[in-house]
Amino acid sequence: MKLYELKAIAKRLNDFTFISRARRIEDNTLEIMFDKSQSYFFNMTRGNSTVYKAPSQRPLQGYNAPFDTLLHSLLSGSKLVSVDVPNDDRILRFTIAPKSSYKDKTVYFQLEFTGKNTNAILIDDNEVIIEALRHIDAESTFRVIRPGMELLSIPPLPQRVDRASTPTIQKYVGADSISAQNIDNIDVYLEEIFAKIEQRKLLEIKKQKLSTVAKKIKKFKQLLDKLPNKEKLETHAKEHNQTGNLILANLYQIKPYDTKLKTFDFDGNEISIALPKDVKVNRMSDYYFNLSKRAKSKAKNVHIEQENLSSKMAFYENIYYALEQANTPYELELLVPKRAKSLRKKEKLREGELFWIEDYKVLVGRNANENQKLLQIAKANDLWMHIRDVPSSHVIIRTDKQNLPDSVIQAAAKLCVDFSVKNPGDYEVDYTKRKFVKVQEGSSVLYNKYDTIKVTKEGIEIRI
Repeated sequence: MKLYELKAIAKRLNDFTFISRARRIEDNTLEIMFDKSQSYFFNMTRGNSTVYKAPSQRPLQGYNAPFDTLLHSLLSGSKLVSVDVPNDDRILRFTIAPKSSYKDKTVYFQLEFTGKNTNAILIDDNEVIIEALRHIDAESTFRVIRPGMELLSIPPLPQRVDRASTPTIQKYVGADSISAQNIDNIDVYLEEIFAKIEQRKLLEIKKQKLSTVAKKIKKFKQLLDKLPNKEKLETHAKEHNQTGNLILANLYQIKPYDTKLKTFDFDGNEISIALPKDVKVNRMSDYYFNLSKRAKSKAKNVHIEQENLSSKMAFYENIYYALEQANTPYELELLVPKRAKSLRKKEKLREGELFWIEDYKVLVGRNANENQKLLQIAKANDLWMHIRDVPSSHVIIRTDKQNLPDSVIQAAAKLCVDFSVKNPGDYEVDYTKRKFVKVQEGSSVLYNKYDTIKVTKEGIEIRI
């Protein structure tokens, strides 16, 4: 961030008197909502910090570190006294009067846009650190950032000035103030920054997610290609059965340690049969009869495995299509969550796909068999949903609460549609508690006391 940008931002933020909400929405991004309507976002990534303005965004996960707890308790609902850029450093310093204080109290929230030392720090009125986004030890720098430590001032940047360059330097004195005047509307300026960030972020994340899903589709295609052919299996079953009968008919000719049996088949043709190793002579026919049974069983059931793999591949093809149509990073992360996040949860699902929406566990069936399994493991108060009048994935939202946030229901309904159909259009997703769903046959169900949510390209609406 440039100094003139921070000055223009500070001037704009001083128009507000109240902080409605303060929270972390991504690992390095903070949202502060002013006067219940205007949200500004502060990306505190080291070496790549920025500020932008956008509609309020719900976090993809909950952040419950001490910094997040204090950020919420001290800033949310507090009075905004002032916003300054102290000492012309690249710092935004908020002076806050917290709502929780029973007497006059002042805290400071300092956002430091200082390259590799970029940080967000909560400070008390004695300049003692309450908490920080990043803790910095003495081994890294003389300026220790830890709770209970006094916050030292940022040392001034060394400026190299020689006589030859002095006229040039004087010529550009006040460049920050000139640039600041060129920002006619700082809100529009910050919204344009957001649009550029979103577009770049969207393209990067989409490319990564598409690659991940494409690998899964390729894996299922390879498994399908490796499946044995039903007709070949049936032919092998007949051949092994005939071989077993021939061995049985010529058992008297076989001597121990023979490796081949030369005889005539039932059509009178001369034939040579390879005898199995380490199998007793009187068990050799059983060996081929067992091979025949296995081949026959595989031929009978290969279509089941084929349908299972095909349905799972179709599931990921639907995800791929949904990723291509996604317009926001939030949609992309919802469809394909970060691997690290899934690992942190340390939970796996044997049947179906596992997702997390605002810390709610969401289970999605990839085919009829998995839909049936999810119905079996769902608890009475879990929320169940599927697309009305369309074969679709069943979605289970795990919860013991009476009321789920609308945002969770809307996101889960979108997942249900994205994972089930490719064609654009309007779809009605019915949802109710699992205890109101009666299983008929397989994954076919009857249900009552349900609500409906319509998922369209234009948006989502509730109909009760």
